[in-house]
Amino acid sequence: MKKLLILAAVAAASFGQPALAQSARPSQTVTVPHKDLDLRTEAGAKTLDRRIWRAVVAVCGTASDFDLEGKNDVRECRRDTRVLASAQAELAIANAARDGLIRVSSIRN
Repeated sequence: MKKLLILAAVAAASFGQPALAQSARPSQTVTVPHKDLDLRTEAGAKTLDRRIWRAVVAVCGTASDFDLEGKNDVRECRRDTRVLASAQAELAIANAARDGLIRVSSIRN
């Protein structure tokens, strides 16, 4: 949080705006639709992966080429967010491979 306030103050000073006008960006969420994809195929899985990457970029944003710390923060955000999203995608792909059927078996003989 302290880093964000410092970055906000530096950004505000460079644009001649008061530091308090800058606020930390809230956490963002993007929903990645996949119902239209056949996740049982390689093409469907690749399309989902591309959609996830675009969502990750949208959520984590970008940083100026002159802001090395910001670039590192964005890179870290993208890496961590991609890991979480990829885990969800793998679950969706696994469910698609099972044809979405629920199999119920008795635990008794």
